[in-house]
Amino acid sequence: MAPGLKRFTDVAADGTPRLDDAAGEELVCVERAASVALGSRAPEPPGTLFITTRRVIWLSGAEKGKGYAVGFLDITLHAVSRDPEAYPSPCLYTQIEAEADSDEEDGDFDSEAGGDSQLPKISEMRIILADAAQLDSLFNAFCHCAELNPDPTAEENEDSDLFHGGDMTNGGWIHGDEDEHMVDGIDPEFFIPNPIGQNGGDDLSSSVLELQINDQRFEDADEEEARENGH
Repeated sequence: MAPGLKRFTDVAADGTPRLDDAAGEELVCVERAASVALGSRAPEPPGTLFITTRRVIWLSGAEKGKGYAVGFLDITLHAVSRDPEAYPSPCLYTQIEAEADSDEEDGDFDSEAGGDSQLPKISEMRIILADAAQLDSLFNAFCHCAELNPDPTAEENEDSDLFHGGDMTNGGWIHGDEDEHMVDGIDPEFFIPNPIGQNGGDDLSSSVLELQINDQRFEDADEEEARENGH
């Protein structure tokens, strides 16, 4: 499906949008008396804003059957704007992934097919609330839903770079590419655990005895050197 802003008309009899229950879509919050300004156009007359776990949906209060929707996967940036030099009204500013190789078209559009074809070219949408004090709550809702909809491309790249189909074995990561024989970063060629009581095929007690004999030789050598020096 092409990215970007789309017209929304799937409204139930009670005036609320029909959600994609099969995909687990749920309503997060509702803002009444909310206007949207698409691109460089003037704000639409107030309507109702619905934030779901998957989409931002706005339904017009002045024109029945008119609405817009955009998925959170297509929203690349959102921020609260209170600078009158940036925009006359406090708003939640969003950037939308628009159609590739297309510029936003200025001018009005209606419900005809020509108007709908312009929607995916909209790269900016501002949400203006009647109560500007609610912008922070709206921003938090956007943050929450953005976390629920991470970029799948980024996740695939991260998994490919970090794990390469890895699995956890013997307390160390065993990777699927060039490190498939590595355990905790150590090549088994240099990491060969010995059975208890053995040391490289020799009996452990023999190794300890040999160590004690060597220690005794060092002590005898030290005493001999002390006598020669007159100590």
